[in-house]
Amino acid sequence: MDRLNILSLLGLSLRGGRLAVGEEPVEAVARARDARVLLLAADAAEGTRRRCEHFAQAGDCLWLQLPFTKAELGRALGRTAVAIAAVTDVGLAAALLHRLAELDPEQYADAADRMDVKARRAAERRAEQAAHEKNLRQGKRRRKAPPAPKAAKPPAEMPPERAPDGNRPRGAKPYRSRPPRDARPKPKAQVRPYANSRPVKKGKGSFRKKKEG
Repeated sequence: MDRLNILSLLGLSLRGGRLAVGEEPVEAVARARDARVLLLAADAAEGTRRRCEHFAQAGDCLWLQLPFTKAELGRALGRTAVAIAAVTDVGLAAALLHRLAELDPEQYADAADRMDVKARRAAERRAEQAAHEKNLRQGKRRRKAPPAPKAAKPPAEMPPERAPDGNRPRGAKPYRSRPPRDARPKPKAQVRPYANSRPVKKGKGSFRKKKEG
């Protein structure tokens, strides 16, 4: 009865699109890191077993050999014979390994425990993703850290105090005042070469001609 439950679960996984059957589909999902556990038939060839190990290493997933022949797997999955398959859903993989552990605890119990750890981590990631999407829909954002306090500015320099008499600030350099108007140097007088000459009168002739006549 347990063997039939396992085969029926494999058929359910195939109908739900959670099971890859054949070497090429299994290699594709393994290299894409979508495979959760690789399944190998009990009577699979040695070359198929080596390829299954290689696919598991490439996809960082588990692999195990089933207690079913290629013909039994083929009948459960609607094929003539199936030597290798891959489960791509972590929940279905955990359920399958639990049923195998009930059938043969010594061979499959350790793999079932490891798959439980992966299933729990996957459930935590889904919960975190759902909470994040909910926060985005509600418009919530992460609280930003408070800004660092700004450094205090040095006090501004005060203008120098003025002396009581109001002439100039205390401590200021003395300034030179303008000399009084009387002490300023007077400009030199302009030299006028014709200052003492007699003006020329208007009319006929000049002053010298009149004096001679």
